[in-house]
Amino acid sequence: MENTTYDSPTRFGYEVLRDHVLPSILGKHEDEILYWAGKEVARKFPIFGVDELPEFFQEAGWGPLHLEKTLKDEAFYSLKNDFATNAQNRSCQLEAGFIAQQYQKFSGLLTECYGEFNAKDGLIHFQVKWDLKTKVEA
Repeated sequence: MENTTYDSPTRFGYEVLRDHVLPSILGKHEDEILYWAGKEVARKFPIFGVDELPEFFQEAGWGPLHLEKTLKDEAFYSLKNDFATNAQNRSCQLEAGFIAQQYQKFSGLLTECYGEFNAKDGLIHFQVKWDLKTKVEA
């Protein structure tokens, strides 16, 4: 076992599930399933505005999320990896699905989010994109 110190048994349990159990169970479909699971989590834990996303991420233990910039039809976020394990091996699609669903709920527009780990800065970057022409029901 790695010689890593965890700040709590709960955090260790979360990392075991997230980094070992889920990839093993979900296999090659991990990203797709986690994305849709993230959308479902967003439906079950709605926030009152996208400005609450960073607070939710902290409370969920997903790490510090920062809004980098917002444009007419997209927004960019960065997420600091606070986990002992290597971020490049972890799917970030649960978080991406969560962000996409929250934006879609508030905008009423079809929204997707793409997340990717950047080895240069050690951050996960999310691009949220909504289609200004495609409305969806809340």
